[in-house]
This record gives sequence, structure tokens and C-alpha cells, in this order.
Amino acid sequence: MSVSAHVIELKKKHENLSVEVEQAERAPGMDALQISTLKKQKLRLKEEIERLSS
Repeated sequence: MSVSAHVIELKKKHENLSVEVEQAERAPGMDALQISTLKKQKLRLKEEIERLSS
């Protein structure tokens, strides 16, 4: 897999996590720890995308 294809895949995962975080934040009774974990995963993906893109 080329670097550009890997970056595209990471961006898709990042977008999916964005949607998942938004849905979790709207859901009543959603565990704050689980939301925090999703946000950390999203941040790691963003950092990896930036690292590979530079």
C-alpha cells in the first residue's frame, strides 16, 4: 500500500470516528470515558495523517 493510499484510508477512519463521536455525544447515558477514548483515537489518527503528509 502506498503512503497516499494509507493516508486516504486514515482520513476515512478519522471521518467515521467523527460521526461516531457526534452520535455518542447525543446519546443519553453514554459513558464519558468511552467518548474520551473515541476522541483520543481520532486525535491519534489526525497526528498520523499529519506525520505522513509532511
